[in-house]
Amino acid sequence: MKGRVVRVVASSRLHFGMLSVNQPGTRHYGGVGAMVDAPGLELVIRPAERLKAAGPLADRARQVAALVARSLLGNIGEGDGPPCRVDVVHAPPLHVGLGTGTQLAMAVAAGLNAFFERPPADAASLARSAGRGYRSAIGLYGFAHGGMIYESGKTEEEEIAPLVDRVDLPSTWRFLLVRPRDEQGIFDEAEREVFVGLPPVPVERTEMLRREATEHLLPAAAEGRFDEFSESLYRFGYAAGLSFAAKQGGAFAGERLASLVAWIRAGGVAGVGQSSWGPTLFALLPDDSAALALAQRLRSRPDAGDLELMVASPDSRGARIEVAPGGPQPPVNRSPA
Repeated sequence: MKGRVVRVVASSRLHFGMLSVNQPGTRHYGGVGAMVDAPGLELVIRPAERLKAAGPLADRARQVAALVARSLLGNIGEGDGPPCRVDVVHAPPLHVGLGTGTQLAMAVAAGLNAFFERPPADAASLARSAGRGYRSAIGLYGFAHGGMIYESGKTEEEEIAPLVDRVDLPSTWRFLLVRPRDEQGIFDEAEREVFVGLPPVPVERTEMLRREATEHLLPAAAEGRFDEFSESLYRFGYAAGLSFAAKQGGAFAGERLASLVAWIRAGGVAGVGQSSWGPTLFALLPDDSAALALAQRLRSRPDAGDLELMVASPDSRGARIEVAPGGPQPPVNRSPA
């Protein structure tokens, strides 16, 4: 592997909402989400005498690499970890609703698998090696395949939920991502405690969400029906958000996000929602010009000073894993709205 360099470019994940929480005797979690090209994540793995990591989230990348080496790579992972250097070129912040932790873990796992010339591994195998996917599996399948992902949850016997359906969103559609810079969602032990304490989602709501996904959201996406998809996207996200109202105070994480959603919808944009715990919101627009126009309107709000706005395209290809003989690789450009 002397001189071998592997570059992984992964997209970011939007989570539109879960189907089920704490329902006894049924599938757990499930949900719908989609991959978008920005802000995205990029890392490069190259030879080194011992395991090193650099760049944003370097400590986490190193921990994942050591874990992956032990579980996926066999005796390559003995000692301090695999002999390589993981350079995280760029990555979004953790815990803001973009699935950064999962995409980083999957990128490290897939990159190491290629770096050590192992047989290709599927999304579930990569996720297990990196310790991911034991609640939502949208980011796992999104990493591997791109597109909009539907998974119906997992049984008590399943480690990772199976992929039920995947569709490509039209390439001309755009998501405007809206995020207060200094806020984070719930994560780690606090998130585990919240899930344990949430009241069971009513069966009727779960069934409504399943119907919304399979009868409206997925077909409208597959056929490019923008207006129908937008309204369905909002209905799905709002209903799914109510399952977390005991923690959030409503369908969205706090009054500010709820106010932003209402303001955007009042301006004629129907497909608005919150990704995971937030604070990232998304607004679906038919094209670039409409997304940039909404960004400009948002900047005119008196409370917009701390908002980060970014236009993202649907990603329908999944992560890119490139192997080169050596030398630096040019980064992928990411530009804000």
